[in-house]
Amino acid sequence: MNKKNLERNTSESQDESEHLDDAAIGHAFRISLVAIAVLIVVGGIAVYLFSRPEPAPEVRETKLAPVKIREVSPVEIPKVIFTDVTDEVGIDFVHNNGATGDKLLPETMGGGCAVLDFDNDGDQDILFVNSKNWDWDLEGGKADQDTPSTMALYRNDGGRFTNVTAGSGLDVSAYGMGAAVGDYDNDGNVDVFITALGNNRLFRNRGEGKFEEVTEAAGVGGDDDRWSTGAGWFDYDNDGDLDLFVANYVQWTRQYDQAQNFQLVGGGRAYGRPQNFEGSFPYLYRNEGDGKFTDVSADAGVQVRNPATGVQLAKSLGVAICDLDENGTLDLIVSNDTVQNLLFRNTGDGKFQEFGVLSGIAFDSGGNARGAMGIDVTPLRKGKAMAVAIGNFSNEMAALYVSKRGRMQFFDEAISTGLGPSTRLELTFGIFYFDYDLDGRLDLFCANGHLEEDINRVQPSQHYEQPPQLFWNAGSTQGTEFVKVDAAHCGEDLLRPMVGRGAAYLDFDDDGDLDVLVTATGRKPRLLRNDLDLKHHYVRFRLEGDGVKSNRDAIGAWVELTVGDEVFRKQVMPTRSYLSQVELPVTFGLADAETIDNVTIQWPDGEKQDLGTVDIDQTHVVRQTK
Repeated sequence: MNKKNLERNTSESQDESEHLDDAAIGHAFRISLVAIAVLIVVGGIAVYLFSRPEPAPEVRETKLAPVKIREVSPVEIPKVIFTDVTDEVGIDFVHNNGATGDKLLPETMGGGCAVLDFDNDGDQDILFVNSKNWDWDLEGGKADQDTPSTMALYRNDGGRFTNVTAGSGLDVSAYGMGAAVGDYDNDGNVDVFITALGNNRLFRNRGEGKFEEVTEAAGVGGDDDRWSTGAGWFDYDNDGDLDLFVANYVQWTRQYDQAQNFQLVGGGRAYGRPQNFEGSFPYLYRNEGDGKFTDVSADAGVQVRNPATGVQLAKSLGVAICDLDENGTLDLIVSNDTVQNLLFRNTGDGKFQEFGVLSGIAFDSGGNARGAMGIDVTPLRKGKAMAVAIGNFSNEMAALYVSKRGRMQFFDEAISTGLGPSTRLELTFGIFYFDYDLDGRLDLFCANGHLEEDINRVQPSQHYEQPPQLFWNAGSTQGTEFVKVDAAHCGEDLLRPMVGRGAAYLDFDDDGDLDVLVTATGRKPRLLRNDLDLKHHYVRFRLEGDGVKSNRDAIGAWVELTVGDEVFRKQVMPTRSYLSQVELPVTFGLADAETIDNVTIQWPDGEKQDLGTVDIDQTHVVRQTK
């Protein structure tokens, strides 16, 4: 084989070898592709098998549970008619707010009253607080100068009233707002303090229907540029005499009010908003026992500033007084207009701790301040709770702050009790608890009225004159605790619209049930006689402290009744409602009960006195033993 053939054979052998290698590689590559494809398919199947959703369950018809409606016991409101007897009994007072069209804020805020036994004959007399014409209107001829307006004192003469203002010493003219009555000098005669725009006034009862002004000597006139509103006598330091708390509203001047140029929607001058005025500190006067008082407001801790701005916070209208934490000292609850309400806890060492926010009473449930006016506080729900009722501005529900007894942790239960929704539209000033049907449960009364005479032109749902409201307490187990009473069950007279402001209760005709007195700004008041005819029993107590350990009026004392397995408690405290004072005696409704097992008096100094069983359907005078 020659060389050329050998080279050719060698080349062909190499080509064949390379071809065989390429074939092997291609075969392996194809096998790999198949294996990869198999793995992908197997993996996909595995993923699908392990991740596929559970099959939908078979649709089966389920029987719905029956709807259960909470059973509420039927509520039968008692029929108790109130009759307007204002003219019949001789009350002809007409409040003068001095309004001549300038629409100055004080004109629409005043009109308090006080129930008191100034002549010590055992029945309830009435004092109306009056304002007056503005000095600049008198000088300009816009107002009558011949008949200056004064306070009005009416003596109760067996269920009829006689105007005895002239010569009484109370026939003074001031731009008055409210009153506080109490025997500050423990001489057995009830004295009178009048709050006003400008200087306040104190009148000492000298007896025989005569009052002597002692403001300057006592040191309780206050600043001449302040606007005082609600006030109350109470013994905050437990030394046996009555001290005085005076709430102040906003810092007001005619010039500033008119400069704001408040306008109604659609035109026309409007009454100003309190938001546009600065707040004002209250007064706390300590009774020194010698006819003089010391202003301890700053040291006692009742002056509160806005933490954000440092300005005076309070724009106060109402005050309620009660020992909320049961530590033996009286606390203060102050209702404020458009700023937070205040609760001053008496620490027992002459100081007060402001506790409003922590107690839950400062704001509504949404954390907002409301336009708070009148206020009252009482034990509720068989004495297991304390309830603070506050009347608020229109389109704001009345408040009902409830706390367990002694806890001072309040929650607003206005909606759940039925009170809130029924009071949302009304502008409520006077408000108080009383047992009008003598069934043993405390009911609630609201005096309503707007600020603006032309409000209906701006807000169709609002009216200047508004009907008072009466809420019957159906009991906490009835689903709705406070039930609004209609005319068929309380009479047309009580619900007739008026420009309500102050309000108080009293038994003026000495028949055991409680009548209602409502004042109106710039108009006549209304005395509504309770014509109860349910045969319910009652018992009343008029307490007299010894004048040494406890104040003579026994303000701050507690009366506790045991009737069967129930215990009822009430406090001697005339300071309630709006710019007003209720009667001093306390009344307990007994419903059908004919026996009282025991009566316990806890006097203001803490001393307890058991009376045992007492007769029903009468008033008992109880004197503290010395």
